[in-house]
Amino acid sequence: MSIPVTELRLAMLGMIEGNGHPYSWSGIINGYNPEEMAKGPYPGITAYMGRQPLESIRIPGARVTHIWTDDPVDAPQVAAASLIKNIVARPEDVIGQVDAVIIATDDGNDHVRRVRPFIEAGLPVFIDKPMATNLADLRQFIQWHRQGHILLSTSGMRYSPEMRLNDTQLAHLGDLRWITSFTCKTWERYGIHALEAVEPLLGPGFLTVQAHSDAGGDVMHITHQSGVRLTLGALHDAYGSFGAVHLYGTKGDLPLKLTDTYHAFRGQLVAFIDMLRTGTRPLPFEETVELMAVIIAGIRSRENGGSPVSVPGILSELESAPA
Repeated sequence: MSIPVTELRLAMLGMIEGNGHPYSWSGIINGYNPEEMAKGPYPGITAYMGRQPLESIRIPGARVTHIWTDDPVDAPQVAAASLIKNIVARPEDVIGQVDAVIIATDDGNDHVRRVRPFIEAGLPVFIDKPMATNLADLRQFIQWHRQGHILLSTSGMRYSPEMRLNDTQLAHLGDLRWITSFTCKTWERYGIHALEAVEPLLGPGFLTVQAHSDAGGDVMHITHQSGVRLTLGALHDAYGSFGAVHLYGTKGDLPLKLTDTYHAFRGQLVAFIDMLRTGTRPLPFEETVELMAVIIAGIRSRENGGSPVSVPGILSELESAPA
């Protein structure tokens, strides 16, 4: 299914503490007002947006036309910064006014509630990562997908220019043997960044997840059917190390680091907009389900004192009736 309109109308819905996507994503799509953006609570957004020529910031063929934030006080500032014309009192008020919605919150235990009204209205939905961090909600998203509803959820790290290897880099590495990937904050909220930065190098086929956890965060040891081992760190306060990846191969090693946040996010948004226009997904929905199963396996391993948890086992549970 595709949407044959000249300019797609998008709603940006939801804003929770620590997540500035309503500012950044809306500004990348619409263009933005630098003075108003600087008044917002996210100086990092002002910095990486400011490194781009102002006249270049816009995604043609789409516009964020409506905004709703959890705290109504936030919406006027987001609207002024990111050139959004309409502020709504309730998220459901955008139904009938837009072609698709973006759920801009990164709480994987709360997305089904936020998404449901728009699925029931037949609107395509982009869901900020992680899509779902519990089995019941992941089952619901699978059901909606099988019913033909349009859903997409990704991390911007999938589209980071620094994570795309060229032929010279691949030749330098030889065959991959071990990958480390790092994020700040929590495994539940940000682990998908560390995972999705490197998953395109391997594809599906994750086998086990084992958590090594303390009060400061989690280190997840993961196996893959390719034989490549992964160590993904999610340490709460290590903000300066976010987006660090290291690849180890039979011939050499290669450090990578996210530095171009703007183009990572832009690529993520363009992928959704292109999907709306063409009906072609940027990656199979089943791949996203497996990524969520890895996140859930990590949570379960931590809760079980660090015992290894089978990813295929989680996927099998998803297909069984809930207890």
